[in-house]
Amino acid sequence: MDNSLKFTIKHLSKSFEKKTVLKDIDFTFNNGKIYGLLGRNGAGKTTLFNCLNRDVKADGGDFYIEENGTRRNVRPEDIGYVLSTPTVPEFLTGREFLRFFLDINESTVTDRRSIDEYFDYIGIDHEDRGKLLKDYSHGMKNKMQMLVNIIAKPNILLLDEPLTSLDVVIAEEMKQLLRSLKKECIIIFSTHILDLAVDLCDDILLLSHGELELVEKSDLNNKDLKNKIIETLLEDGNE
Repeated sequence: MDNSLKFTIKHLSKSFEKKTVLKDIDFTFNNGKIYGLLGRNGAGKTTLFNCLNRDVKADGGDFYIEENGTRRNVRPEDIGYVLSTPTVPEFLTGREFLRFFLDINESTVTDRRSIDEYFDYIGIDHEDRGKLLKDYSHGMKNKMQMLVNIIAKPNILLLDEPLTSLDVVIAEEMKQLLRSLKKECIIIFSTHILDLAVDLCDDILLLSHGELELVEKSDLNNKDLKNKIIETLLEDGNE
């Protein structure tokens, strides 16, 4: 992947009836970093991701990729999207699901490895690999969802609160995995937990009242600013 990969959002906006959820979102992301998209539940984080994934049509604005200084439109294969609630075909076993994914993406998957190598990489135990996905824990389903996105190697990886409901051990494994991936793609990680964003992310973006603001991590040493952000995260709202 080119080291000059950039992802730019220009004046993106979205409203639902009379409620403005996103208002003039404007930012440029670079690979090599994990960006923390910080906002209370209902701030519009998922709406932003759905607009970028084109699951929801934005009211205005644009977004595009620049590779080695050349601008182009975002293609579906550029974006990987990991949902907070894992979506996997529960009628398949872990092995069947992974084999199926590799087969249907045979022409685009580079550096293909064996199925067991992929399971080893993501930390799924041998005894669980032949189980139905419906019998996987939430954390294991989340790992499988993450794995297929890693295999697909998207330029942009959108992570919608992926660690919130995981136990401590699996959450730490996932954080280490994300840190190892950030040189290869642009990672945007949404969360409503300030400490998690500070621990994992290189840059922090606060989404509040429909607007996006860069928060310098060094500024979080200012107790008043940190308390103000925490108060913002505790506000009630519905996305």
